[in-house]
Amino acid sequence: MPWQLSSQLDCASLSPSQRQCERTAFSFYCAVREQLPVWLLEDTRTMEVFCWDDGRPRAFLPSEALLYALVHDHQDYARYLLNRYSVNALRASRCSFCCCRGSGAPHLNVAVRYNRVAILGMMVDALKDSGEQCERQQYLDGSGGCAHVADAGKTAVQLAVELSHPNCLLLLLVQGARPDGLDVALQRLISCEPSERPQAQRCLDFLLLFLSNPPRPRCLQDEPQRWQSLLGKQVFSWLCGLSPPPLLLQALRCLAQSGSDPISSLPDFLQPHICQ
Repeated sequence: MPWQLSSQLDCASLSPSQRQCERTAFSFYCAVREQLPVWLLEDTRTMEVFCWDDGRPRAFLPSEALLYALVHDHQDYARYLLNRYSVNALRASRCSFCCCRGSGAPHLNVAVRYNRVAILGMMVDALKDSGEQCERQQYLDGSGGCAHVADAGKTAVQLAVELSHPNCLLLLLVQGARPDGLDVALQRLISCEPSERPQAQRCLDFLLLFLSNPPRPRCLQDEPQRWQSLLGKQVFSWLCGLSPPPLLLQALRCLAQSGSDPISSLPDFLQPHICQ
């Protein structure tokens, strides 16, 4: 991440210019954390030097500034960056550890990990307006980054399922992200704390809404009675390939295609029981 600073040993070997870059980088990080006004942050970003890259100093890129805004939930700054730079604000920058060019969808993953639903909505809107369907799909389904990154190899959808962040998950699925992670959602349902179960259940519900031909999870066959009691007979039979999907699920699936708002505004008695 661009805000990670060198250790004390590393600092001892840095040149004065490199140390100055690290100091200004940390100052910018603190400025975003303090939710300073957008105009001040942008003036600082474009007029000061923060990063040491390929032997020379440079200013922070919009994509790097957006990561700061995500971490600290600075929604006004994120909105400005996405409006001003569009999808260029979502480009992965070069990794500061292994110096390889970034890949995948780091901004989506960071948004999901920190549960930044509002900024995630701005990001998927920027992708929707980009006009490049193939590129947009690749970004939504990208997994990524370098091997040393915490969420490497995971798509934003898989991470949302793993962390039980249903609002982030629904935003991604409505935009066409691949509904991966059924096995993880099922295991999360039985392994999470009781207080976390409603969110885990909701993630499973949303996945089922967007899975037209779900795989047949092995765990259902290993413990059929347990899963039938958790999922309900109809959903259990459907996931095992023994019957068509329940009528309620089919109706809600049609509703889900029109966006996240219709699903979010369902009556309370339907919200936690989509798959029952």
